[in-house]
Amino acid sequence: MTVQEAATRLLEAEKAKNVILPLTETYPGITVDEAYHTQLELIRRKVDDGAIIVGKKIGATSKAIQNMFGVEQPDYGHLLDDMMFVEGETISLKDYIQPKVEFEVAFKLKKDLKGPNVTIMDVMEATDYIAPAIEIIDSRIDDWKIKFEDTVADNGSSAAAIIGGKPTKLDGIDLTHIGMVAYKNGEMIDSGAGAAVLGNPLRSVAWLANSLGKYDVSLKAGEVVLSGALTAAVEIEDQDTFTAEFNHIGSISVTFKR
Repeated sequence: MTVQEAATRLLEAEKAKNVILPLTETYPGITVDEAYHTQLELIRRKVDDGAIIVGKKIGATSKAIQNMFGVEQPDYGHLLDDMMFVEGETISLKDYIQPKVEFEVAFKLKKDLKGPNVTIMDVMEATDYIAPAIEIIDSRIDDWKIKFEDTVADNGSSAAAIIGGKPTKLDGIDLTHIGMVAYKNGEMIDSGAGAAVLGNPLRSVAWLANSLGKYDVSLKAGEVVLSGALTAAVEIEDQDTFTAEFNHIGSISVTFKR
């Protein structure tokens, strides 16, 4: 396979709102390294077209998500300016193919972080504040039949993010035990805690910085980092409203329409 060809297939699928066969079927020998280089090529083309990188997202950090999609380790993707929404907006489902929502803790950075050897303490020092977030994940791969290399190449299956709640300093907050309750149309659908995210969302961000370092990519001051879902992803239907209430850092809601 060529990285350029794989990136083109994913970009065309995204633009046309169509799905493609898994890259792991089309290119049976695709490696994790080739998948990450495909993602970087895809992002490079979007940036060349005017998009701005505003952050990163970490995926498949919890056992619930790993079991849901049949992957065994975390991955990551890029957040671009045209992927970010303000809480209170109604989001059109027409812009997505087979979207789901995830609930997580977002970090806003005030210092750069670059691996290797980034520690939890480094992440704490680099964090300006945290806030609740809802990520919209989507896959350009038919029926979410993804293996690890598929989701990596497809920008971590990411599509959009909404940051909400109140910006909160890390001082005195134990992110391992921070609790979250999720609601769909007013009914509770799930609950979770920060420990689901690699044991601690801080550890998740450190993992990301160290993983990106292998590709000479850093987390930059001013960027947003989505640290990973606390629970399994939930499918979205027309007129759905989702709310996530977090201890200490407030709540976030989003409504979707066809």
